[in-house]
Amino acid sequence: MTSIRKPGRARTLAVSAAQEETAHPALATVQQAETQAQLQVLVEARAIWSALSGGLMGLLLGLVVFYDHRPPLAGDESIQFYGAVIGGVTAGLAFLLGYSLNARMANIWLGQRPRLRQLVDTLALLVVHSSIAVMGSLGIFRVFQEAFIGLTVDHIAGAVLLSVVGGVAAYFGFNSGARISAFSLSTLLAVFMASGVLVSMIFAENPFWWHVMFSELGTGQAGLTSFWTFNTTLVVSGIIITTLTAFITRDLEIWAGHERLAVARRLAVRADEARTREGKVRLRTRVSSALSGHFRTPRTAALRVVMIVMGLSLAGIGLVPINVHHDLHTVITAVFGLSFLFILLTVPYLLPGFPRSFYLLSLVAAVGLIFSFLLWKPVSYWNLTSLELVGAAILFAWLIVFIRNIAALVERVRRSEV
Repeated sequence: MTSIRKPGRARTLAVSAAQEETAHPALATVQQAETQAQLQVLVEARAIWSALSGGLMGLLLGLVVFYDHRPPLAGDESIQFYGAVIGGVTAGLAFLLGYSLNARMANIWLGQRPRLRQLVDTLALLVVHSSIAVMGSLGIFRVFQEAFIGLTVDHIAGAVLLSVVGGVAAYFGFNSGARISAFSLSTLLAVFMASGVLVSMIFAENPFWWHVMFSELGTGQAGLTSFWTFNTTLVVSGIIITTLTAFITRDLEIWAGHERLAVARRLAVRADEARTREGKVRLRTRVSSALSGHFRTPRTAALRVVMIVMGLSLAGIGLVPINVHHDLHTVITAVFGLSFLFILLTVPYLLPGFPRSFYLLSLVAAVGLIFSFLLWKPVSYWNLTSLELVGAAILFAWLIVFIRNIAALVERVRRSEV
């Protein structure tokens, strides 16, 4: 076997893995497993190189900006500030390198989409990774400064801390881009939205914004920082949901193709068993088979459309703040909520063949949303902010369980094919 240290081996392995996956999307061949294993080792090696490069960038920046003073952990001209800068830059650059390896060579389907869609998705994912690194640095050093009040460090220690931030951000940024999947993307989406909204809450100039609703953070009254952070978070999160939809529907199509074939085989066997002596199939059997085929066939295209509507409506909430156009903002918000509720209520029809426990979970989630809405109006037990918090918790909990079920079903299909 040729060593993976050979120049150009990354491209060779990635292209080989992509071709094998394209030829056998639902079948994990021995050659495909071996190639993927080699590719993962190479990705990890490149992630380490990215971490070393990010650490060097942080070290050089620290030696330059801290050479004439002792920086505090947080505040002006602090490790917190420059850590956010170097973390955002290194995480973004490393993600682009890893995602390029993934999207352009390992997952060819990502590179086969329209160029504009690829550009928008890449920019959105870049913002997500850089923002998480920035907000992580801001939060961590703020906590440590509160724990060690008045602490300052010399320029060497400050440079080393920036080196650590740059190295860690670059390592995880490259790994995330190179190994991005539906599950990791949903996790990133949850972390990004929670972090963005939290920052907006912290910087809100109106401390009583929560008396109204979360959309109050996206108005000018909440302050410039809160305004831009909140609305940008919603717009980018909406784009990420449409990107996540592409990953989800691709995996679903692998499972749905297997399900359609299995249903067709069962109906064919039923038709053969019900044939008369003249070789004809009874009308009752034909009607029963048609209905059975209809209700047992997955409808991934319909689910894809509804999820894209969810993503676009979430982005629309950020593009049209409530103080800009109240009625339009309300309509867009309602579209987002109703789209999610529609999926919860129709998932047994859209995706027949999923575990029954998942259908029960979806029904419970739908009932929870409706009950939460009733507690807002007409009961007036809590305000709209509480309703939005409960809705967000239900959305992300259901989404993670949904993706894990898809992964389990696809794995079952691949093992059954083997």
